[in-house]
Amino acid sequence: MQTSTVLLRVTMLALLVSAFGGVPADAAEEKPVRGETAVAESRAPNPALEEAIKKLTLPGVAIDLKERCVDIEGKICLDKGMLELVACTKGSKEHESIVAVAARPTHIHLALLLLGADAGNPAMRRAPRGEDERWIDIPPRGSAVDVLLVFPDKAGKPAEHPISDFITRSSAEAEVGRDAAADKKVDRRFPTHTFLFAGSHLVGDGPGPRKYLSDESGNVISIVTFGDELLCLSGVHSDQNDALEWQVSAAGLPAVGTKVTLRLRPQNKPAGKDPVRMP
Repeated sequence: MQTSTVLLRVTMLALLVSAFGGVPADAAEEKPVRGETAVAESRAPNPALEEAIKKLTLPGVAIDLKERCVDIEGKICLDKGMLELVACTKGSKEHESIVAVAARPTHIHLALLLLGADAGNPAMRRAPRGEDERWIDIPPRGSAVDVLLVFPDKAGKPAEHPISDFITRSSAEAEVGRDAAADKKVDRRFPTHTFLFAGSHLVGDGPGPRKYLSDESGNVISIVTFGDELLCLSGVHSDQNDALEWQVSAAGLPAVGTKVTLRLRPQNKPAGKDPVRMP
């Protein structure tokens, strides 16, 4: 296939993400999301497709085909305080996130699709089709994606760090969880650096373009459950202030304002199979 033709198909995939990304409101829990078939070819070696991806411009986002990861330009925006997110968009929720990114979540979504990851859905509630008085809970699902920070080590060489290195249990939560018998505090380490590619949602019924909710809210990678995030944890986690469990661990974290790379590496395992369950 000619490179120009493949580039056109990649562009069409971008339009597909804009128009149909995420899970339709009436989707069944295990129904494949729209767009899965369109990206199946990206999972098999295809030099023309790879060349087309290299020519694709996504501001603030780079697709590394060799390392099979998505690199996003970011800045450290918090080194002390409670967390609701790992990453947010610039100008949104820097007061409760570790990293702020200028890239559009829709572009990050597209980049993950092009690496073969499957978008699922954030946690949500919906009424079964044909019913309006009964609601069911839909758990989050999506391909497993490792989240890492990349910044220079002491020798000036880029080094990867699992995002869990910079998250710790809040002091109040650790005290509540004290083991009375052994008089030892509970493990304060964040238990995972793997999140689910939930894929946010598209909304809008009018003649104009539909809105990708993560673009609107700024919720890129969440620790608590908002219901519109791009990447999330398994399960449901309250965003109420008295329920927040995690805070920034500044040890080893670059200073606020430092440019870093937020690296997303899809595991390409079956959707919804998060290897670590949150406590």
